[in-house]
Amino acid sequence: MPSGTPEGQIIVTGGSRGIGAAIVHTLAGQGRRVVSLSRTGAVPPGVTGEVTAMACDLADETALRDAMAQVAGQGPIAGLVNNAGIHLTGKSAELATETFEQVMRVNTTALMACCREVYPHLKGSGGLIVNIGSFFDKMGVPHNLAYAASKAAVGAITRCLAVEWARDHIAVLNVAPGYIATELNADYLARDKVREWIAQRIPGGQVGQPEDVARVVAMLFSGAPGFLTGETIYLDGGQGMNH
Repeated sequence: MPSGTPEGQIIVTGGSRGIGAAIVHTLAGQGRRVVSLSRTGAVPPGVTGEVTAMACDLADETALRDAMAQVAGQGPIAGLVNNAGIHLTGKSAELATETFEQVMRVNTTALMACCREVYPHLKGSGGLIVNIGSFFDKMGVPHNLAYAASKAAVGAITRCLAVEWARDHIAVLNVAPGYIATELNADYLARDKVREWIAQRIPGGQVGQPEDVARVVAMLFSGAPGFLTGETIYLDGGQGMNH
């Protein structure tokens, strides 16, 4: 396994907002060269450092392959953060197959394709892939069948690639956050009932922030993965183990 991540560009998918933007901001603040891939190609607000923003529909495998080649043409690639995803909910008894497949396509299939397409660019010098999963991967959550299934698959992908690519000096890890406050869930988290529930379920009594996830990801890139690969690192404030 690698003793540390090599110098080079780090690709972050879904890097234009939310957790992805925080990851881009934190990595760039540590002096890493970052490429943000998103549908819009927008530069995350307030980001400083060496950041390139590129528009890419991750569901378009030709566009994804071209984007990876374009990044590689700018210099060596040191790693990939698979952050892009969607969260659609609904009663399982009424869940449309199309909705289930949409969630799997974005959260799982596109993530697999990103790993596959970056592999040739990491194989020579090694590197690190960090997948962003969810602590829902080990929980039974009403109305979240598709999302939980997609994130459980992310953990499985992480383990399989870690074993298969270890001899290529590529470490693969899964960071699985719990409730993280972003602009997408602000209204939900502001509800009195939800706030009361969180105060009881999360030992610290509050949700996490995008920067909490970003610091863990940055730590993995700035430190030395060494013998650490294939694991899921839960970042949920202890909620998942709280009895």
